[in-house]
Amino acid sequence: MEQPTYRKPDISLRGAEHVQRYRETDGRIGYEWNGVPILLLTTTGRKTGQPRTSALIYGTDGDDYLVVASAGGADSHPAWYLNLQAEPEAGIQVKDDHIPVIAHTAGPGERDRLWRIVTGYWPNYDAYQARTSRTIPIVVLRPSGR
Repeated sequence: MEQPTYRKPDISLRGAEHVQRYRETDGRIGYEWNGVPILLLTTTGRKTGQPRTSALIYGTDGDDYLVVASAGGADSHPAWYLNLQAEPEAGIQVKDDHIPVIAHTAGPGERDRLWRIVTGYWPNYDAYQARTSRTIPIVVLRPSGR
């Protein structure tokens, strides 16, 4: 079986620095990363109860925001995903907009359609999926009040 093509991203801005620069500039720095849009997701730490923020690639499906719990194809889920499983109410920042959201993991029927959307803007997700035996979750972030 042919392995999916992997495109090495520029990782000069990542992690806590990415979050800080995005917040300081309302996304003028950090919103676009490697040609794709980034949002900030703030979850509640499942162990600490403290806010935890991650910079994540996102796409949209109607009014919903889509993020992928890929962890680069690691065999375990990222902490932000585990936090959302424990507490699905969260917040996102898209540029200077702060939006409360409710998260759910896409189910099997929904996931197939959404996977085509997310790999359309970040093809590396196919390579990440090939690296792990877990099914990489797609998280739907629905603005609260809908």
